[in-house]
Amino acid sequence: MNTRVKRLVLPLGGAVAATTMIGATLAGTAGATTAPAKKLVTMASASQAQKISEYWTANGGAKFKAATQYTNNSETSGKIKLGGGDAAPDGKAGVVPPIGGEPKVTAKVKNINLPKTIGKVFFVADGNLYWCSASSIQSKYHNLVATAGHCVFDESITNGALDYWVFVPGYYQGKAPWGVYVGKAAYTHYDFAVYEDFDSDYAFVTVYNGLTFGGVKQVDKATYDKWQSLKYTKGENYYVVLFKDAGRLGDNVGGQGFTWNQKPGQPVYIFGYPASAHPDGDKPFTGVTPKWCYGKTFAAAPAAAFKAEAQIGLKCSMTAGSSGAPWILKYSNTKRLGYINGVSSLIGDADGNGRIDFSTSPYFDSETYAIYKSAANLWSGSLVTSDGDLVKKA
Repeated sequence: MNTRVKRLVLPLGGAVAATTMIGATLAGTAGATTAPAKKLVTMASASQAQKISEYWTANGGAKFKAATQYTNNSETSGKIKLGGGDAAPDGKAGVVPPIGGEPKVTAKVKNINLPKTIGKVFFVADGNLYWCSASSIQSKYHNLVATAGHCVFDESITNGALDYWVFVPGYYQGKAPWGVYVGKAAYTHYDFAVYEDFDSDYAFVTVYNGLTFGGVKQVDKATYDKWQSLKYTKGENYYVVLFKDAGRLGDNVGGQGFTWNQKPGQPVYIFGYPASAHPDGDKPFTGVTPKWCYGKTFAAAPAAAFKAEAQIGLKCSMTAGSSGAPWILKYSNTKRLGYINGVSSLIGDADGNGRIDFSTSPYFDSETYAIYKSAANLWSGSLVTSDGDLVKKA
């Protein structure tokens, strides 16, 4: 029997969120004996971010609505075993509290309050518009996004990062309620960026302060000529488009905590934006609103096609579009916060009945923490000048 495994929302041919507290927490290495080989790429200077923000926000965000999940199928022979992989701690377990402090574990409830931290990342690949799922995560400067590595990196392009990359928390039908956050720099494990080893299919991206539309203003010609952002003329009149600084990502939507070296078998929630049809053609998801799965993780079986030998899995029916979705341990339904313990990487049909029934995530160990720690201490800053123009220089 052939079992279908899908790469989720693959970009450019890639494969199937208190400063003092965080600063102190990030000081240790929690058992890591050697530093992992990290891959850092610059995604956009401030001047480049101007073009990126204009690209996505033009025409009322029409490009957001035009974007779609990108899928790339890979066939594997035989029935997939839900267990038997090598995911295991490589040191002591550790946690970084979410923005706002460590939440208390609450009892299971029927109605799940979705976290404010989740949203979509949008990017361009080969001229096409795509998106993945993602979440704001705790960091020193409240400016960090966690998602899948294949939603950020592709070694086949010039600097290894996908083009026109932005994060939109709370995205819904072309709207960005908390602004658009342009990616500045991204970290992942060297093994994923170079070898597409899905045991390290995660990425942490620092983003600039968010941008929101600030209206249109009539100006004189001198101001018009100096304006860096969108502008236009109407007859003999000059107009410029104003932007507002929406502030830091984590200040607006919060940020999930981070945890690593947790033993498989603990309950987690996955929050993502599934969109594709199941292999049998049924299409229960639209990708417009986020969905969730809940259950206990297990050590996932190896997937040789993706060099994945130490991932964790969860029984889940989310289809493609959920790639990069956060796996949240000890999620508080009241505070809408918990600890990110993984991100959706692969999906598949374990019993071959034409229905997606499981998701996997790279196992977050001490190396993951070391890479997260590097990204969590990077500053980004604002893209907007005091008069509402976008900055010109990096």
